[in-house]
Amino acid sequence: MACHDTTGSYRKFPTACGNPPLADKKCCGKLFKAVDLKKVAQHVGASSRVNCGRCHFYGGGADGVKHGDLDSSLFNPDKKLDVHMDAKGLNYACTKCHVTRAHQISGRKYLQPAPGKHRLALPRDDGNRLMCESCHSRQPHKTRILNAHTARVACQSCHIPRYARGGVYTKVWWDWSTAGKFTPDGKMIAKKDKNGTLIYHTKKGDMRWARDVVPEYRWYNGSMRYYESGRKIPTGTKEVALNTPQGGPGDPAARIFPFKVMRGKQPFDPENRILIVPHLFGKKGSGAYWSDYDWQKAAAGGMKAAGLPFSGRVDFIETAMFWPITHMVAPKEESVACGECHRRDDGRLAGLEGIYLPGRDRSKGLDKAVWILILITAFVILNHAGMRWLIYLKRKNRR
Repeated sequence: MACHDTTGSYRKFPTACGNPPLADKKCCGKLFKAVDLKKVAQHVGASSRVNCGRCHFYGGGADGVKHGDLDSSLFNPDKKLDVHMDAKGLNYACTKCHVTRAHQISGRKYLQPAPGKHRLALPRDDGNRLMCESCHSRQPHKTRILNAHTARVACQSCHIPRYARGGVYTKVWWDWSTAGKFTPDGKMIAKKDKNGTLIYHTKKGDMRWARDVVPEYRWYNGSMRYYESGRKIPTGTKEVALNTPQGGPGDPAARIFPFKVMRGKQPFDPENRILIVPHLFGKKGSGAYWSDYDWQKAAAGGMKAAGLPFSGRVDFIETAMFWPITHMVAPKEESVACGECHRRDDGRLAGLEGIYLPGRDRSKGLDKAVWILILITAFVILNHAGMRWLIYLKRKNRR
């Protein structure tokens, strides 16, 4: 019913693991009215961007928090924000690309690589329509050089120049180590910036937000390697990747892909060298962090419930999470210009390793060899031109 409700009344309850409130309940200072399941069931229809957006646009607790390329600006976007979802143009629903088979919605999955098949799926639709090539083919451009890019560069890398472009801020930093501060009279602290965005809360610590953000780029074959609870973190690690895009320049299935990278600091056991699973929700005296604000108690309770060892010490370590960027496709006139990647030092692909990128990379030996060839070529051309000129003058004098 979450996917097919047309009444607009179906809502999930924030702490109910995706279930709707069946009685009026309060949470987070708001009243959530009970959902009339009978009414919703009698008014089901085709799913729309509204159905999908109610969950995916607000993932993480607020508008645009998680993905960066999914927020409420896509409910009614113009062509400049997304050429496919343009409300006055193609006006595609999410299901136009995220096709289904027996209610299995195609998308990023844990066991199946996300990009799928790099080939044309239409006009015969085989239910695998997630890739841009499924509709646009492997050669969508008029020039050979641009079409050659599709083998190693994802379409999104050029056609989504920035994410969070609809005016909604997305979270890019979350520091748990600064949580737990109160006013002198014991009240929680909540600070907002000039845009009204929450930048500190007693429960969560410091946060940073951004919009119109240039993605970071990695090789990606559609699979992720996830940090698993209890896995030891090597000594000297400065940033723990909670998920790591798989693939590299030697992987024929991998392409250069754009990502939002969500960074922050999370609780960490420095003796066992593992991330801590804290107990957050609970009544006063239960040891839950959002009740007692004691990291040792929250860590002890959470790690016990998770079946993981805990040394009794709590530290914090920086983490990074990668979110593939696939929405907010800009008009072709606003796609990434060649020089934004093919330049030295500050280009978009400055940190991407494993390839020789013209304009970014250089080899002194190769440069020297090329200049020698240029000089030799210039000498031959000038010599040839000089000889032709002498022959011309000699013939002219004979006449």
